[in-house]
Amino acid sequence: MNLDISGYLEKIDDPVMVDDKELQDVVRQLDKACKEAGFFYVKNHGIPDSLVKGVKDVTRTFFNLPYEDKLKIKLTAQSGYRGYQRVGENITKGKPDMHEAIDSLKCDKNMAQCYREMKPEEYGSLGQSLEGSNLWPCYPPNFKVLMEEYIYLLRDLSRKIMRGIALALGGPPDAFEREKAGDPFWVMRLIGYPISSDISEIQHTDTGCGAHTDYGTTITIWMLDKFLLVGLLTLVNQDVEINALQVQNKNGEWISAPPIPDTFVCNIGDMLKIWSNGLYESTLHRVINNSSKYRVSVAFFYEPNFDASVEPFEFCKQKTGGIAKFDKVVYGEHLVNKVLNNFVY
Repeated sequence: MNLDISGYLEKIDDPVMVDDKELQDVVRQLDKACKEAGFFYVKNHGIPDSLVKGVKDVTRTFFNLPYEDKLKIKLTAQSGYRGYQRVGENITKGKPDMHEAIDSLKCDKNMAQCYREMKPEEYGSLGQSLEGSNLWPCYPPNFKVLMEEYIYLLRDLSRKIMRGIALALGGPPDAFEREKAGDPFWVMRLIGYPISSDISEIQHTDTGCGAHTDYGTTITIWMLDKFLLVGLLTLVNQDVEINALQVQNKNGEWISAPPIPDTFVCNIGDMLKIWSNGLYESTLHRVINNSSKYRVSVAFFYEPNFDASVEPFEFCKQKTGGIAKFDKVVYGEHLVNKVLNNFVY
């Protein structure tokens, strides 16, 4: 489903417009997409095309650097699990993923990643292992400025989409704000998938990123288990000419989610599954890069507050028999567990 959200974005923050026909039409489409697929596209999203392209361009430039230069920002436990991760260091279902990355907590695939920075003692012992600042490469020289502008705009876009999802679930538009996701622990992963023939035989597997659901709201690659990923919403900016992302449908079949120009691919994460009490299901997805070209994908994950307690909303329980189907989860605890058990170094 490809949603045109231009008019919706202009109205979703105005309480007077909650019952507007155009806005409600998008809300109904969001509800259908989240129930039936857990994936959808958004167009006319308001992010400048030049910025969307620029982010992919600097990501590709970084991954084209010599290996020794990329190691200057190597990801380690001492860096708060932020920095560069080489091909094969991320693990999904016990197998190495064919990617490299820059992370601000952890990385997936071939990827550069940054996270919301955490000050010392900001969350006490809960966040201690992930404290730190993002490690930005010195080259390209505009890398940090471009990424920070992009993150700022995607945070607001994600917040507005989540307001529509809140309405779709039958709650108030600000249901995911304040103590839930008013101070979101966002994550951005800059991911590069090598050409298959460029990967050494000793490292090689068939999968750029193994089957997983997302802890957040963007597309993230993690080990697959119950509540593997704890997120809300993911917005993915992928190379237009390469078809590699696959989604599992309700029949267990893998179907392609081909890139559509001028859109973001969106998917919902496991935390939304819990908050909705199962009304919305996070969907398994994976990446298989059989292209003869190096593939770049930039995934932005809109997460709950780091210390948010995630449990089914009362208005969602009323729609599902009045009983909570899931136990309470503290987002930060879940995230820390995944980071510390899904990184090889």
